[in-house]
Amino acid sequence: MRDQRTTAFALRVMGAMAADAGVLTRVVEAARENSPEVARLPEAENRRHIATLLAEGAAHLQGGGDGDFSAAQALGADRAAQGVSIAGLLRGVHAGRAEVIRAGVEFARATGVDDSTILDFIVDVDSYVAAVERHIISSYHTAELRLSRTARDLNTQVLRGLLVPDGGFPEPALLARVGIRADSRYHCVVSDVTDPSLARTLEQRLLAFGGVYGLVEGRLVGVSRHEPCPPDEGALLVLSPAGPLTGLRGMHALCVQALAVASARGAHGVRPLVDLAVETALAAQPAMAATLADEFLRPLDPKSAFHHELVATALCYLDHGRRIGAAAAVLHLHANTVRYRLDRLAELTDVDLADVPGRSHVLTTLGTWWALRTWSDRGTPGR
Repeated sequence: MRDQRTTAFALRVMGAMAADAGVLTRVVEAARENSPEVARLPEAENRRHIATLLAEGAAHLQGGGDGDFSAAQALGADRAAQGVSIAGLLRGVHAGRAEVIRAGVEFARATGVDDSTILDFIVDVDSYVAAVERHIISSYHTAELRLSRTARDLNTQVLRGLLVPDGGFPEPALLARVGIRADSRYHCVVSDVTDPSLARTLEQRLLAFGGVYGLVEGRLVGVSRHEPCPPDEGALLVLSPAGPLTGLRGMHALCVQALAVASARGAHGVRPLVDLAVETALAAQPAMAATLADEFLRPLDPKSAFHHELVATALCYLDHGRRIGAAAAVLHLHANTVRYRLDRLAELTDVDLADVPGRSHVLTTLGTWWALRTWSDRGTPGR
């Protein structure tokens, strides 16, 4: 029988790891680095499952090996629905297991226990992970059978062929089976929804506007002949202009990039790709953004609340057409206060929002906006 002191120690270490955000990040990164298919999924989707598995690991040890494996079963079913192969999934699981054991040994050694106790802990963790793997495989195959030869599986197959570069372009007969006409123009729709159950709910709402939807690379995506306008403002969707089917792969890649930008801004609802074009292009050059912000705004102190007010005011001024009155209304300030802050910013930095003869008004404004936004995004005062 296992020594109670050893079991309590294993439980304490597993509980500490489950509560440590750094361990969660290490396990997620290990899984993504060792499995390209897992890495194509949104990182938040990986973190959601792994955090639950770590928490269930502690419960498993506390229950003497009779823990709940619902998270493992959900992981297997979700990955099957998302089109991840069982081999790709298990590569991620094995890499995550190695990182969990490595982190556990580090925690154990920090407490000064002997090697025998550490070995017992490794055996306990390995036993739990082996059970997790069995439940993942069983649930994956069950879900795979349920999904096979269904309309959902066919839709996903067609969408992957249309949107993902590593697949063959669908045959006309296959397109016709899901209601897509090869000679028509379609919008690419990419959402931030990754949970399969939430994806099914949103899909039903989007189908009212026509089109084909499914989970591709972990996100609910689709193609539609009409612009969808779902009433649910909770989800974020990026919508490309309508174009030929052969151009949707490029549109999908651009929509994914734009989705990250819009999500970082806390956007919701349907956002046209063209409205996010400039921010998406700028976001692809972080080193240039940092250089611009450092050059223009070096005198500003990131810890100064007043300096953050100056930058926020200048951004609002630019975002509202360089109109003092509009910026003042949005910021709930007097127009003279806005003028004062813009003047102080010009005095402290190389940022001058006035028109200068011989310089491009558009390019100068864009460069200034980019520098201000980059500086502002670095953090708030006191952090």
